[in-house]
Amino acid sequence: MRQKFIFIAVGLLAVGLVLSGTIGPVDAQPNFAKVKEYRIERSIPPEAVACIECHKATNPGLFDDWARSRHANANITCLDCHLAQPGDSDVAKGHEKYYGRKDLPYGEQKYKVPIAAIVTPKDCSRCHPDEVTQYSKSKHANTIEIMWKLDPWLNKGMNSDNERKTGCFNCHGTVIEIDANGTVDPTTWPNTGVGRLNVDGSKGSCTSCHTRHRFSVAEARMPEACDQCHLGPDHPQIEIFEESKHGTMYHAYKDEYNFSAAAGTWTPGTDYRAPTCAACHMSGSGKVMGTHDVTERLSWETQAPLTVRPQDFKPLPSGTDWKVEREKMKNICRACHGDSWINDFYNGFDKAVEEYSEVYFKPAKAKLGELYEKGLLDKTKFFDERLEVEFYELWHHEGRRARMGVMMMAPDYAWWHGFYECKLRFANYMEEANHLIETGQKAYIAKDFPNATGDTQKPPKIFDKK
Repeated sequence: MRQKFIFIAVGLLAVGLVLSGTIGPVDAQPNFAKVKEYRIERSIPPEAVACIECHKATNPGLFDDWARSRHANANITCLDCHLAQPGDSDVAKGHEKYYGRKDLPYGEQKYKVPIAAIVTPKDCSRCHPDEVTQYSKSKHANTIEIMWKLDPWLNKGMNSDNERKTGCFNCHGTVIEIDANGTVDPTTWPNTGVGRLNVDGSKGSCTSCHTRHRFSVAEARMPEACDQCHLGPDHPQIEIFEESKHGTMYHAYKDEYNFSAAAGTWTPGTDYRAPTCAACHMSGSGKVMGTHDVTERLSWETQAPLTVRPQDFKPLPSGTDWKVEREKMKNICRACHGDSWINDFYNGFDKAVEEYSEVYFKPAKAKLGELYEKGLLDKTKFFDERLEVEFYELWHHEGRRARMGVMMMAPDYAWWHGFYECKLRFANYMEEANHLIETGQKAYIAKDFPNATGDTQKPPKIFDKK
């Protein structure tokens, strides 16, 4: 009886599927998955359809990138991010010509809308207000100001404007300017630096980490998203990460990581085994909420010449309590480590900070001050005398590597690339400095320092408001 019932049920189901069109005649199209293609019929205004169709024809790579994004799946189109208001100073005037091209789909005047080529955090804040608010307070968003307050290369004009544009500003960001023709000044654009000052007054570029036009949260969670800036002799965090146990485990198991977990749900042990940069500095874990302020969770400012608490960092005081922020970071660590391990680690880090400050930086700075006071070094320019270079690299290169190597648990960077190099540079520095003092001889000045032609004026749009 039961078998007969099953046969009847299956028969009725088959009839229903045929009547509904799910199953058709033998010659009907098979129900195969279609090639990935964004469907534009769903409640998208015609002006947005025009954007999509034109860019699909002229920039297929750009279109495909966007079509695979979460934005596209949520019907967030070009217009939602790029739409400007008539009269805005950053309206892309060159874009208007596309509305008169007969060879482009939808290239008609009736679809014409004002477009801003540069999408800013202010634009992103329409959908991501909390993230933008957090980001605006971070070191990332304010890194132009920090750089100008710390870096003698800029303040003394010791590199050229183009060296800055192609190097420094690609990470730190430019001050975007509109030229006399109403177009973006090419000396300030293109640029996606984290501290870019935009025409609308907002700071930064979300595409520094969430690259366009997919704007992937998965990409931003990977350490490779950070290594475009955090590498090299002065802040080799990516190299340090690669050496650490965290980096070793990441490379061994990254194929198992669920980088695409929804925002706020990325969980250690479930979605990933060992942390990436974002996991420690930005993502939530346990009771610790996620943040786009990378200044949070820091208890020392290791990029500074003299290590200080973040709230005491003069170029950009954090406005936080380092004890509170350290506890946040400890809670991130607790996902995988016990309290005794965590506390012993921080004891070692604090000791490394103390040794760097007391053994190397403070004596070297005092000696530099003595040389200036005795007239044995010239203050007119920085870097035109070898001892100035030695002092700079002692904190900016070796000193940073030592502190960061200890903080990120990379022994080779803590010792061989860090404190070992500190010892060598410090010993040579002090030997030469003492020789000048003992003999009364002035240091050699390199008057032909190459390409020292950069503008020394601090960006008025940043510093005139201070």
